[in-house]
Amino acid sequence: MQRSCVSGLGLPCPFSCKLSRTQAAAHAPLDVHLFLCIAISAVALVGFALHIAGAPRLEIIDRVEHYLYDARFLRLTMPDTVDRRHRHRGGYEASQLELGQLAVAAPARWRRLLTGCVDDYGITVLGLDVLFAEAEESSAERLIDELAASELAADDEVRTALDLLRLRIDTNIRFAESFIARDIVTGFVFKDSLAPDEPVATGALPPPLLTAEEIAGVSVPFVEAEGYIGNLPDLQNNAAAGGYFDAPLIDSDGVFRRAPLVQEFGGDLYPSLALAVARIALGGPPVQLRFASNATEMSGINLEDILLGETAIPVNERAAVYIPYRGRQGSFPYVSAKDVLAGTAPPDVLEGRIALLGASAAGLLDLRSTPVGQRYFGVEAHANLVGGLLDGLIRQQPSWSDGLELTLLVLVGLLTALVLPRLAPLAALGLIILLTGGSILLNLWMWTSLSLIVPLASLLGYTLLTSLLQINYGFFVESRNKRHLSRIFGQYIPPRLVSELDTSGEEASLEGDSRDMSAPFSDVRGFTTLSENLDARELTRLMNEFLTPITGVIQQHRGTIDKYMGDAVMAFWGAPLHDDEHAHNAVAAGLGMINAVAGLENAFRERGWPPIAVGVGVASGIMNVGNMGSEFRIAYTVMGDVVNLGSRLEGLTKQYGVGIIVSEATAAAAPRFTYRELDRVRVKGKHEPVAILEPLGLTAELSQDRIESARQFREMLHAYRNAEWDRAAAMLDALAAEHDEPLYAMYHERIRAFRETPPPADWDGVFVHMSK
Repeated sequence: MQRSCVSGLGLPCPFSCKLSRTQAAAHAPLDVHLFLCIAISAVALVGFALHIAGAPRLEIIDRVEHYLYDARFLRLTMPDTVDRRHRHRGGYEASQLELGQLAVAAPARWRRLLTGCVDDYGITVLGLDVLFAEAEESSAERLIDELAASELAADDEVRTALDLLRLRIDTNIRFAESFIARDIVTGFVFKDSLAPDEPVATGALPPPLLTAEEIAGVSVPFVEAEGYIGNLPDLQNNAAAGGYFDAPLIDSDGVFRRAPLVQEFGGDLYPSLALAVARIALGGPPVQLRFASNATEMSGINLEDILLGETAIPVNERAAVYIPYRGRQGSFPYVSAKDVLAGTAPPDVLEGRIALLGASAAGLLDLRSTPVGQRYFGVEAHANLVGGLLDGLIRQQPSWSDGLELTLLVLVGLLTALVLPRLAPLAALGLIILLTGGSILLNLWMWTSLSLIVPLASLLGYTLLTSLLQINYGFFVESRNKRHLSRIFGQYIPPRLVSELDTSGEEASLEGDSRDMSAPFSDVRGFTTLSENLDARELTRLMNEFLTPITGVIQQHRGTIDKYMGDAVMAFWGAPLHDDEHAHNAVAAGLGMINAVAGLENAFRERGWPPIAVGVGVASGIMNVGNMGSEFRIAYTVMGDVVNLGSRLEGLTKQYGVGIIVSEATAAAAPRFTYRELDRVRVKGKHEPVAILEPLGLTAELSQDRIESARQFREMLHAYRNAEWDRAAAMLDALAAEHDEPLYAMYHERIRAFRETPPPADWDGVFVHMSK
């Protein structure tokens, strides 16, 4: 009974198979099939579970997760508006003309800037995204130092006067005094590694947020610093607070998405600049860590929040948060430091605001790659985090997200293993869409409604991967007839034709048939002599090296290998698949075989093997094709007069001194080539004369000189067949002068013989070959 195979996914097998019910049921036992489906999902689940556990992390999943986070953030919840509640200040390019680089401005100018911000413009909290690690010595201070080292300082009154004068003109001390009684938050830098001779500490740190004693017993994997560069001690001691502004948690794709709110150094916890500014803005409340296992006591596991008084800031297990960027560059207004110093800045823009002072000139290199811009000013990144902390815009990364992710993976694995293989094609596709779409919608709901950040990439990746594996497994198990047919025809024809037979649906039969086809023969010239000079092992290697490229050329041009006959190769075009261009493909393959053998010359020379040449004969016409043989052995082959002609033409290549000869029928069926007619002959075993031709190449690729030479030789043949011996000989001489060939010498010899013994009066110009 004719049936159509149906895969475990309900996908029809593209081949029509004759299967009994018993054979179809025996395709794959249900228990084995079910076990393998579960095994596929389980193996993939283990890989993704290890990724979730971090041993090891798969970078491709992390990169996809970063992309999905950016897509959710940028397209769904980013306000992309200018925040006019919190201000951050920086120097534009125009201000550089007066101030130069802010980090090296004179202390007196810094003092004027800070006091102007707080006292004149009423900024409530000023965060400094600037580091003051070295004191500046003025020329007046250097003069006092020189006087103090001179003989004048021996007088006590002079020395006392110099000390008082130094205090009055010390710009660093006066700059430090400008921090007193003002809510100014300094910035410093933590180092995540140290060079061999690099000092651990430079400058002073602010008081820690939590001391080692206060976090004793906590096993949170805080970001740990190896060293720091702090501010001048006088500045730091007079500041309201301090926080680091480095970025130790850059993601693997180089993007600044997350920032730790605290870092650990020497067992103590220190705040980031954004957290320190936000804390001062809230009145400096006490700080606590809150864990999922106990809302009030620090049990040391599952850190969930940092508490600033009553304000809870959700954090992940490393006390980090995703920065809630408001929008692209310029989401916070900028005010020029030059305008503040000149007193021309608009008061309403700064009064009663929080401000961050930092460099916004591109040349100062404070640029970060962020989800909202590749060249984003670092000071504005801190401003976004300050705004997010104060406005409650920080999304939580719950400690149970890994457990939820793993649970969903298990559910998807069970569905793909137990349900998917039993569904029809459209239902299977619908289930895959439902799983992926449901995962995305659930994640977006948690993102928008619950402000939760739950990983999505692993769930989508696992769903698609297991679905793909199950589908492929279904095809593998339920398409045995396709593989059987491929094995049969794969012995005869190129895999590409097997694939075309599969996709086209064309019926292919091994039964006998008569078709218009082309059959080329190729043979190594002088093989007997060659074999006598090589031992059996070397000869075998040589033939393998020769037959491999020859076979490759035949299959490249869609040919079917009939058989290897020692040094000879027989092939055909037009079966088992019909080929309307069988003659063209056969001629192209013949030319390709000659070129392939020529390409072996250097490799053969290096191995000490003699060079070889090959002759190819191609004939086209009606042939018998099919499985032929006996009950003991059969072969898929071709038979007929045209096949014998192809063999005879290959033998003639040696006599005419050419690499390939085709029949007249072949040349007529492959008109895109330019041919040189060689002769009209009667080959052994045939009574009717046939024209034999040499294909020179595709007409579109041949030079005009080559085409003209073929035309002149055709004219020579016309003179030759008309017994115009002198004219034919002269034309041969002209051709030989351009490019001498054995073919011209052969015709000279014939003309000489005909001059001595003229052909009969009714001679038709046909040459009779008595040998094969």
